Amino acid sequence: MKEKFERKDLLGYILIRLLIITSILIAAVIIQYSTGTDFPPVFILTIIVFYGLSLLYFLLYLWGKFLVFQAYLQLIVDLLLITWLVYISGGMTTATYFLYIFAIIAASLVISEKATYLAAGLSAVLFGFLVDATYFGLIPYFHPDQAIKEDFGSVLFNLILAWAVFFAVAFFMSYLRRSLRKARQELEQTQKELILRERLAEAGRVSATLAHEIRNPLAAISGAVQVLKSEYTGNGDVGRMMEIIVRESNRVSQLLEQFLDFATPLKKLFSEIDLSMLLNETLEMLRSSGELDGEKIKVEGNYLFRRIAYYGNPNHFKQIYWNLIKNAIKAMPEGGKLSLNFYNSRRDGLKIVIADTGVGMSEQDKENLFVPFYSGFGEGRGLGLATVKKLVEDYDGKIQVSSEVGRGTEVIITLPLVDEKRTGKS
Repeated sequence: MKEKFERKDLLGYILIRLLIITSILIAAVIIQYSTGTDFPPVFILTIIVFYGLSLLYFLLYLWGKFLVFQAYLQLIVDLLLITWLVYISGGMTTATYFLYIFAIIAASLVISEKATYLAAGLSAVLFGFLVDATYFGLIPYFHPDQAIKEDFGSVLFNLILAWAVFFAVAFFMSYLRRSLRKARQELEQTQKELILRERLAEAGRVSATLAHEIRNPLAAISGAVQVLKSEYTGNGDVGRMMEIIVRESNRVSQLLEQFLDFATPLKKLFSEIDLSMLLNETLEMLRSSGELDGEKIKVEGNYLFRRIAYYGNPNHFKQIYWNLIKNAIKAMPEGGKLSLNFYNSRRDGLKIVIADTGVGMSEQDKENLFVPFYSGFGEGRGLGLATVKKLVEDYDGKIQVSSEVGRGTEVIITLPLVDEKRTGKS
């Protein structure tokens, strides 16, 4: 998964390094006044360089371009400056090399996991070069009295220990970063689920009101027009208008039925059913209504030769099939392939997989997939998939949708097995 670099993180990096530099400066002042030790001018100059670079980084941040490049550049320059600070303060004889750890932590929190290991590796190389070069006399100690008096074995052990600390910090920070990212994603998903459930509850309240206010008068209007139509013998505009009234009344009645699916709890009139047979019946209804054109859309899958016994309400599964297959048909206006498969295992439960080779969905469509009244099709009402999700969850199941624009859509419904369902709350 590609990690997202945010502009505010770079500002946090700049502020963190300012805090660390200021802390070092305060500690140096305290040491100087308590011990009477004068710090060399080069130390103060190094601190000033740190502050100057912080100002430069902040100006580049305000510019707002090449932020990732700036973050890596800032990391590398900081590691070089830390190496210089370690050199002038005594190398391995002092504890200043712990500053490398702050750079590693900053790389993890601000840039990426890759940058974390890059910082650990560069820290190990720079510190290792500094220790070896001063020990073997390739470069002089900043002060002669800083020379290491220990044998090479002890120096090597301490150096390897420092390297181990660098990479251990990098490993744990990377692990923490992944854990935090996963927790944040789960939190965002939970928030979306809560918002969706609130909208579903609101849709339920609306549906109950609509059903109460519209259903009975609508049935009376439709019934009266049908009586008039049966007594009318003409074939003119009046007859056609009556047909339109009856047809549109039926359409509104179907819409009310979908509303009622939100308002009323699941009717648990469960019995032994065959899910593959119900799927076949739904396909036959779609073919007879002309919505599923067998010449344009090829239907395939193991539903034809598998008997899938389950325990539930047949009308609920017909509604699930109806909505999902109609969406798949709408997604293939020029024709395509519709795959319908069942998979049954003790570990994963019962899976119903419905896949098409249609136009796919945009990111916005996927974000609002189960939101009531949102439709990816212009003529849709936005209740089909919301109804499907509610029914699946009422069976303690889960629904997953994967889709790419131009590459089709796959819907996977996972349900508990029959034995689990019988012994559960149903």
